[in-house]
Amino acid sequence: MTEAPRKIIIDTDPGQDDAVAIMLALASPEVEVLGVVAVAGNVPLALTERNARIVCELSGKPETRVFAGCDRPMLRPLVTAEQVHGETGLDGPTLPEPTMALQSQHGVDFIIETLRREPMHSVTLCALGPLTNIATAFQRAPDIIPRIQQIVLMGGAYFELGNVTPVAEFNIYVDPHAADIVFKSGACIIVMPLDVTHKALTSPQRIAAFRDLKTEPGRLVAEWTDFFERFDKQKYGSDGAPLHDPCVIAWLIRPELFQGRFINVEIETQSELTLGMTVADWWRVTERPGNALFINSLDAEGFFALLTERIGRL
Repeated sequence: MTEAPRKIIIDTDPGQDDAVAIMLALASPEVEVLGVVAVAGNVPLALTERNARIVCELSGKPETRVFAGCDRPMLRPLVTAEQVHGETGLDGPTLPEPTMALQSQHGVDFIIETLRREPMHSVTLCALGPLTNIATAFQRAPDIIPRIQQIVLMGGAYFELGNVTPVAEFNIYVDPHAADIVFKSGACIIVMPLDVTHKALTSPQRIAAFRDLKTEPGRLVAEWTDFFERFDKQKYGSDGAPLHDPCVIAWLIRPELFQGRFINVEIETQSELTLGMTVADWWRVTERPGNALFINSLDAEGFFALLTERIGRL
């Protein structure tokens, strides 16, 4: 008997790597995407909701429901990342305008309503961007927190330090107050920090494997990763670029590809110097109780084999 697919809500700010993560989810029978909720992050909300619709259509899944969520962080001005993702957030290939409609309901209301409607512990939140929507939902409807199965999020760093300040990773830095609410919520949290995503590096061979699928989704993934690579290669001197967000979906499908440790993670919200830092007690030197499974290693060959096979299904 096959297990029923895991119900997920994808909360995202597409970006090229978000796009690949959404495609991976839509191509995988192990998960059922109840909806995609856009948040401001890599680019402003008007672009992230547009990009989410474009990706669903390009994946051949125009029936996927896409919602617009919060257009700015809870307490700070929005910081974006056009220097990485380009002006549209999905620079690289030329993309058609989306024809599928944006849902009229606010994304935060959709999250609350869905978690209240679905059975206890049956919905997983997959957070690929800043945590503004999820934290806002938690503040408005604290009754949904114990109903969540898991929150699997891309964000933070410990050994790899920061990618937007010396110590802060972008998603957490954009809305540290939201991250603080989520990490203190008591929900079951799995974190994909830079420590693991920087091991999911593209290479000429891995990008060629997408192109060799000879499909439109395969071509798009290859062109997105080609575009995305140039920034990280220059910044880190690496051979490729990390595919951060697909790690979230890959963990749901093939958790055996990953390893981590259940530890305490706190978010810095006060310091000008270290704002947005994920203070991860990896060595368990404090008495603070564990609140997150912090992933730090990955079978990269297995990860890219999964990604290529699934993109090939679209």
